[in-house]
Amino acid sequence: MNALIAVDKPLGLSSHDVVNRVRRAVGERRVGHAGTLDPDASGVLVVGIGQATKLLGLLVLDRKGYRARIEFGSATDTDDAQGEVIERAEVAPELLDAEYAAGQVAHLVGETDQIPPAYSAISVSGKRAYALAREGKEVKLKSRRVTIHAARLVCVEGGRDGEPIVWTCDFDVSKGTYIRSIARDLGRSLGTCAHLCGLVRTSAGGIGLADCVGLDELTEKGAVLVSERGLDPVAALGLAARAVEVGEVADIACGRKIPMGIVTCGALSREPKPRESVALVWDHALVGIWERRGLELACSVNFPQAIEGVR
Repeated sequence: MNALIAVDKPLGLSSHDVVNRVRRAVGERRVGHAGTLDPDASGVLVVGIGQATKLLGLLVLDRKGYRARIEFGSATDTDDAQGEVIERAEVAPELLDAEYAAGQVAHLVGETDQIPPAYSAISVSGKRAYALAREGKEVKLKSRRVTIHAARLVCVEGGRDGEPIVWTCDFDVSKGTYIRSIARDLGRSLGTCAHLCGLVRTSAGGIGLADCVGLDELTEKGAVLVSERGLDPVAALGLAARAVEVGEVADIACGRKIPMGIVTCGALSREPKPRESVALVWDHALVGIWERRGLELACSVNFPQAIEGVR
């Protein structure tokens, strides 16, 4: 089996746990994932099976969507609910005002320099930051430029009978943005402290929750469900497609150049642009990614076992 699927990762499982479950469900050892999700986060996890593992590094997942729950009044060493509380602070009553909260969340939109959490997978002198933090060592990470494309308040909860105030927010962010850091920094900017207490990844690139399969259903139905609900690899890559002619099959298999032909991109048909990467499609499957050079297409990568699911 060679296919891309999106899994709605449940809470409590690591991304690697999901990979192991998929391996058992479809009977294929070559399984990998794109874009790690922490065990305490759920949502969209793109998984490659067989030859489709080669696509994982090529997917355009530069923007990701999240629904986050941010709890005010306490900070943790991990910036989420899994860590130990290291600070508590008073919370101003206006944080219960939905109009005020919506304005503060909207102000987050734009480019910003963000310091990642100390408990993160960023490498520091050849060692993961979280490993150093667990050893009790001070972790100083450099800020990185990230973009918050959209930020919207969904609701405000709590604030009664000693309950903490929690904002539920939707974010559309650039790759590499830490929602935990957004929660931490938002608390500081509002004169208190905060941490992330819930997270769902709602989209990765153009792949959303509606494209996902449930892990239990996948375990039950296996390869049948992958065939029914697998992702279109060409759409996932965001490439224009070029149909392969019968007489070109042997040349493509050997990596010999072929005429550039006509590509389709949605409802449009056109010539490929110079140096443009093009998906070669044969019998509803992806057989290669080639590049226009001059008036021909040259091989960048072939998939001897075609990746199914092209629609």
